[in-house]
Amino acid sequence: MFTVSRAPQLKTVLIASGLVLTLAMGVRHGFGFWLQPISQAHGWTRETYSLALALQNLMWGAFGPFAGMAADRFGTARVVIVGAFLYMAGLLWMALIDQPTLFVIGSGILIGGALACTAFGAISGIIGRIAPESKRSWAFGISSAAGSFGQFVMMPVEQHLISASGWQTAFYILAALVLLVMIPMAFGLREPAAVKSAGPQQSIREATREAFAYRPFLMLLSGYFVCGFQVVFIGVHMPAYLKDKGIMDPNVAVIALALIGLFNIFGSYYAGKLGGTLPKRYLLSSIYIGRAVIISLFLLAPLSSWSVYIFAAAMGLLWLSTVPLTNGVIAGIFGVKYLSMLSGFVFFSHQVGSFLGVWLGGYLYTRQGSYNTVWAITIALGVFAALINLPINEKAIARPRPALA
Repeated sequence: MFTVSRAPQLKTVLIASGLVLTLAMGVRHGFGFWLQPISQAHGWTRETYSLALALQNLMWGAFGPFAGMAADRFGTARVVIVGAFLYMAGLLWMALIDQPTLFVIGSGILIGGALACTAFGAISGIIGRIAPESKRSWAFGISSAAGSFGQFVMMPVEQHLISASGWQTAFYILAALVLLVMIPMAFGLREPAAVKSAGPQQSIREATREAFAYRPFLMLLSGYFVCGFQVVFIGVHMPAYLKDKGIMDPNVAVIALALIGLFNIFGSYYAGKLGGTLPKRYLLSSIYIGRAVIISLFLLAPLSSWSVYIFAAAMGLLWLSTVPLTNGVIAGIFGVKYLSMLSGFVFFSHQVGSFLGVWLGGYLYTRQGSYNTVWAITIALGVFAALINLPINEKAIARPRPALA
């Protein structure tokens, strides 16, 4: 058994992690606003910038398990501090580099590593260890809502910075903001030393082997892949899609992405709250099938600013609501000792989906001149994820007890 003392208080952890997530997720969700100005300034196609964001998402996932291991072993605070400096460096890189290959690789590694250290994977472990089991799903919902609040707040801020000061200066301002906010908040995420009970202790290798040999864990990996594909494709390509369809007012896209963040505050919170009383697998399945239905209705309905707002609000309720439920399932099955690491592995699958979603959006648009094929893939994947989550067994994994002498 693995226990920790309850200091620092859960309230302190939720506030500090909430502010880190607000900025980490808020800045990241706004990267779609730079697609057109950067592409035009450097004479690139949309595919180049899309590939950079795709690599960011892939590296975020690839670094996630290692950031999680570090957070579980050395503490979340140290990992967040490293992430803050990486985030600053990545934003400056995106502002200064105009060679396409260097831009793609550098921003992919720096921003990807930064997000691995400051977003849900690294943060989930301390929340799971500090929160009592009865409040764990609720606490995960609060942290997910913080990430959504960041999207709601930062969307108009980032668009305003680009319009008022130019896309390069906007990056400089955000780089400073990340460092000034995240470093102080990291000190609220310092954990007490873990108290190990007597008896054999599970190693990182044993925990990893156990998870990947367990069928429900592989189902979570598959479902989370779909989540990443859907949300990142929509988040990055929505502004360009609306312009292609004749909605030229950039404020429509800003409001839409902000509405996603606003409504996901409620969606994430109540998903976490409901996850404490209802089977999480059924809630996850409902979220994925709901996304497929909402996207289908959006594409079938006449396009207008109001149809965009309704779509954004509906998607917002389901946007990051998968996060507290998925982390809750992992904690319930495997416990909290290696929660950050295991969440990192699941999130890697999410980010593989993100990579394909954002890259395919740019690739197929360049080849076909529309997003129709990617929208169809997005709907089909939603149905698949709804089905794959239904049979997940949420009960704690049965581990053999050591024989008594």
